This record gives sequence, C-alpha cells and structure tokens, in this order.
Amino acid sequence: MSDPNVFDPEWEQGTPPGLRGVRVAAAAGAQELGVTLYELAPHAAVAPYHVHHANEELMVVLSGRPRLRTPEGERELAPGAVIAFRRGPEGAHQVTNPGDEPVRVLLVSTMNFPDVAEYPDTGALLAMTAPGAGRAFPADGERPVFELYREAMGTSTS
Repeated sequence: MSDPNVFDPEWEQGTPPGLRGVRVAAAAGAQELGVTLYELAPHAAVAPYHVHHANEELMVVLSGRPRLRTPEGERELAPGAVIAFRRGPEGAHQVTNPGDEPVRVLLVSTMNFPDVAEYPDTGALLAMTAPGAGRAFPADGERPVFELYREAMGTSTS
C-alpha cells in the first residue's frame, strides 16, 4: 500500500462530471478526520451551497482561483488561502471554479455522525449516517443521498 499524495493523486471513480476527488485521510488510515482532495474542472462546483450542522470544515486552496460563496457574499480565493467553515448557518459555503483552468482544493473535516447538511437554496436536507451513506430529503420527498447531490449539480442520475 502506498501513501496517498495530494500532488500525484489516484482519483476515485464515481464523482460527478467536472469534479475529481480522492479521500486522502481515509487512504492514509485516518478514522476521525476527513480530508478530501478535489479538482474542479472549469465552471464546476464541489457541492451546492450548504450548511453542516455537526461538522466543521477547513479548506486549503492548492492551485487555481476558486470562487467562494458564504453568508457574507462571494469572493475569489488565491492559491494558499485557508478558509474555515464553522458548524451551523454561519459556516454555509459553496466552492466553484469560474475560470478556464482546473482548481485544486483540500477539504478537511471533523467526522461527526450523524450529520445534517442543509441546502438553503432548495430547502433540501441531507441526513448522513456515515461517510457516503444516508438519506436525502428534498421538498418533494425522500431520495438516496447522491441522487439529490447529482440533481443539485445538474448531472444525470443514470
């Protein structure tokens, strides 16, 4: 088994179009911290605008100039920027790539479960029971977690 490397990643399969990711903390054997490397293609997003109610996150911009949306508004970030997203509404955020070059960010998270993620733009809720597991509750009924995520990102569920 080789150590994960954020500069030479082995991307995981199954991410939505325009997004590549690898859970480097899990690959390194971490149990209580989540660390995921994401690469956003031009005009892609990591996730819809959302709030975590049980977990705090920290983002490090490795390359590119992502756009960050928070309750205070939107702003461009430079490589090397370190941003904290606290639990609850004050930590709401979305990271997008408005540019023409890929963006790489490292997202660090506490791994408290269960967690509820709220999507203020749609009123949907995501109840996460474990990494990658749980149920999504959009305004029109219950659905599997990643079906709602893919819909919010504008990607197909098939």
